[in-house]
Amino acid sequence: MSLNKKQKKQIDALKNKLQRAQQLLSAARNQPDDPAEVPKLEKEVAMIQAEIDKIKNA
Repeated sequence: MSLNKKQKKQIDALKNKLQRAQQLLSAARNQPDDPAEVPKLEKEVAMIQAEIDKIKNA
């Protein structure tokens, strides 16, 4: 199934968001100042990835 322009733009924006969230997660794991931050960021990364999959499979 082919993606239209809007879907491609949404995926690009989500990929940028995902990359940023993964960087924050990596930094949080290296320097665990707030123990609640890592699970929160893991959840955010999973949600973004699920949204990308949802758009691709729509």
